[in-house]
Amino acid sequence: MMHIPGAWAHLPFFERDYPAIEATLAAETRPILPPAPQRFAALDACPPEATRVVILGQDPYPTPGHAHGFAFSVEPDVRPLPRSLGNIFKEMQADLGAAPENGDLRFWATQGVLLLNTALTVPAGDAGGHAKLGWSGLVEQVLSTVSKHPTAFVLWGKQAQTLARHISTPKNGAQHLLIESAHPSPLSARRGFFGSRPFSRINSWLTAQGQPEINWTRS
Repeated sequence: MMHIPGAWAHLPFFERDYPAIEATLAAETRPILPPAPQRFAALDACPPEATRVVILGQDPYPTPGHAHGFAFSVEPDVRPLPRSLGNIFKEMQADLGAAPENGDLRFWATQGVLLLNTALTVPAGDAGGHAKLGWSGLVEQVLSTVSKHPTAFVLWGKQAQTLARHISTPKNGAQHLLIESAHPSPLSARRGFFGSRPFSRINSWLTAQGQPEINWTRS
């Protein structure tokens, strides 16, 4: 039976699009990452009304044992860190003077940070292998839903930035924070990701909204 994250079950995607995706995944002969029970972990952890920050990645890590349903996050025992996550921690160190002790970012989710990928599955060893599977419809609807209240959106890389058009202005006229930069991948991090200071910018914006800051480092 398909698992659907309860707080997001109203999205048309789950009735209209997900059954076909599920059928395609069931017919796939390669291992699919992350494991099925973790596929919607980020959405399970962040209901719409609790989401304060959206960090949009690309697709899950294609290395078995790395992806666990939260964009950029890995299980706490993963060493070395995936290179994109290592670059995120380098930027955080430069921005805040500290970084988490391991790559498990689930404690961000408990503070309202939705760590969402533009594709929620990937065949093992085939980065981008499910980029055109249909997951984008879900991401578009999530962005539209979260846009109903002021939110900080972090779009790293061109793939994430193409979805910015689905971010709408809240009806009360309040403004979102939109941070767009290069992806933290080693291929692009030096083209504008390093030096972008997203973590302190988000916290400054949250403070201006009268909201508590995100503890990014847990130190």
